[in-house]
Amino acid sequence: MCNYCGCREFPLIGRLSQEHWDIQECAGALRRAIGELRQGDAVALLADLMARLVPHTDAEESGLFAELHAEGSLAEEVERLCAEHADIHGILGAIDPAAPDWPAVLDALDRLHWHIDHEEHGLFPAAVIMLPPAAWDRITPGRSPATTA
Repeated sequence: MCNYCGCREFPLIGRLSQEHWDIQECAGALRRAIGELRQGDAVALLADLMARLVPHTDAEESGLFAELHAEGSLAEEVERLCAEHADIHGILGAIDPAAPDWPAVLDALDRLHWHIDHEEHGLFPAAVIMLPPAAWDRITPGRSPATTA
């Protein structure tokens, strides 16, 4: 996770980064369960991962990503990241708990790792620079609207 630019001082990015941490911890536990052939644990961890991942990506896409897309400079990057969300969700969401395709899950976990890395070290720091205060007001719960002169 990013520790150098201060972007986590923005409450929304701080929350999304913490969720990334939690998602990565769950993904690591899932990877270990698969490697140790603990089928029941792996199935439960996959469900836990999806329960964390779906609301997280929904929050990203409806908040930060929407503002960045509207701003325009990072629209292509946002579209690419949204496509990665759909790809990862599609793979993980299609796994049959009765006959799981663990190699597909492991591949999706690799993609997820790199996806989070791109957000943490690319998109989040760029968002701090690119978005005006009014955008942060719209996407940060409890933040009072910026005054305009």
